[in-house]
Amino acid sequence: MIKLPLNIDYSGKVVVVTGAGGLICGAMARAFAQCGAKVAALDLNEEAVKKLADELVAEGFVCKGYKANVLDGEALEQVHQAVLADLGPCDILVNGAGGNNPRATTDNEYHHEAQEGKKSFFDLDSSGVDFVFKLNFQGTLLPTQAFAKDMCAKKSGCILNISSMNAYTPLTKIPAYSAAKAGISNFTQWLATHFAGTGIRCNAIAPGFLVSAQNKALLFNPDGTPTARSAKILNGTPTKRFVDADELLGATLFLCDEACASAITGVVLPIDCGFAAYSGV
Repeated sequence: MIKLPLNIDYSGKVVVVTGAGGLICGAMARAFAQCGAKVAALDLNEEAVKKLADELVAEGFVCKGYKANVLDGEALEQVHQAVLADLGPCDILVNGAGGNNPRATTDNEYHHEAQEGKKSFFDLDSSGVDFVFKLNFQGTLLPTQAFAKDMCAKKSGCILNISSMNAYTPLTKIPAYSAAKAGISNFTQWLATHFAGTGIRCNAIAPGFLVSAQNKALLFNPDGTPTARSAKILNGTPTKRFVDADELLGATLFLCDEACASAITGVVLPIDCGFAAYSGV
């Protein structure tokens, strides 16, 4: 059980969460289940979502885990059909699958600091960059194509995408990820406009810096001390702390609820401990 920031009743709603095998989206799936929703937890890591589903069912909630590759449209449609049979048509889609890849990351922040044997901008692997763009952009587009059909039929629903503070101001070292997340913010506005006449709302949250399995090595040394990059982040954050994954849940539950956010669509909400507001002086 997690402590819910809002008591919103999602009973009768079918919520599909991609990337639910991870820290952030696993917490989102759990929050929706605790609010009474029937949750379809999707992830390429089948073991992780099956474990999540088993835990939630044991606690008295409704959740089913599905192996899903968000880059495979045909496989997603098969999952869609399975969700329809098991839980019913989708009311809310959380597009949480995404991430970076070392092949699309430079070792140096600035080109003049490039060193022999270190990966510079000119050494970036084009296939790695392509993978990051596909994972983040197509990994949002394809699940939306699969599950938004249900919402169109109902003339109601909500899509929540996961952008990033990188979308506003790119971080050094991760050009592909920053650009891909900027694409997600733009795509969120596009979807909000495209579906405006259908009753479907589309918004996004832009998390700030969280400590996760993906970025832990960038933020902390093997002995647990902060890296130089971690120190830069905290020095640029007026609250001097990282965002906790559970701190995304309030915005998630709020934006996906029709009663709370019926007039909110096309919005990308920063959740960043003040990072974007601070000029450094």
